[in-house]
Amino acid sequence: MKAFTTLTSTAAPLTHQGRLMANVDTDMIIPKQFLKTTEREALSQGLFYELKTKADGSPDPDFVLNQPAYQNAGILIAGENFGCGSSREHAPWALLDQGITCVIAPSFADIFHNNCYKNGILPIQLPFEICEALGNQAGGSNHKFTVDLERQVITTPDGEEIAFDVDEGRKASLLEGLDDIGMTLTAEDTISQYERRRSSAMPWLETEAG
Repeated sequence: MKAFTTLTSTAAPLTHQGRLMANVDTDMIIPKQFLKTTEREALSQGLFYELKTKADGSPDPDFVLNQPAYQNAGILIAGENFGCGSSREHAPWALLDQGITCVIAPSFADIFHNNCYKNGILPIQLPFEICEALGNQAGGSNHKFTVDLERQVITTPDGEEIAFDVDEGRKASLLEGLDDIGMTLTAEDTISQYERRRSSAMPWLETEAG
């Protein structure tokens, strides 16, 4: 997993009729027809497929990520309850394949929220009013934001700094680029020592190979 430290990137506001989209579920993030693979590459073609594609299969120029200014966005700003619906790890995979490594929203579905951390995406939860203001700025002519995980601060295009909270354990795993397995392996020596002590004290728990 790639470490997340500081990200300076275009922020794309995910809006509908001028408001941040709420209740964007995982089927909207990546529809079921794109779940046939266990590979993490090439999933961006399915990301927000029904939003970014017209009925005839052509790109919808009104969708934010189809617009030239936002095609390389690394930050997504959305409304409440982002990532709700079914549990599918393909949703953060598709965001990563698009190049999005930070999502800012007033709230997230729990499973999606956890899957983000497991895949190197930083989900930032802020009050709706702040998210709305950030979305408005992202929709302007200057939409470059900086997200500093170490300092836990977002710097807006006009230079304002907005603090955000993050669990210390999750923060450490992102800064070091370690998923759950990687974090466990940092204690490999301690685990090995415990296994040796247990084997010596309770040999009957050991089984013969084969």
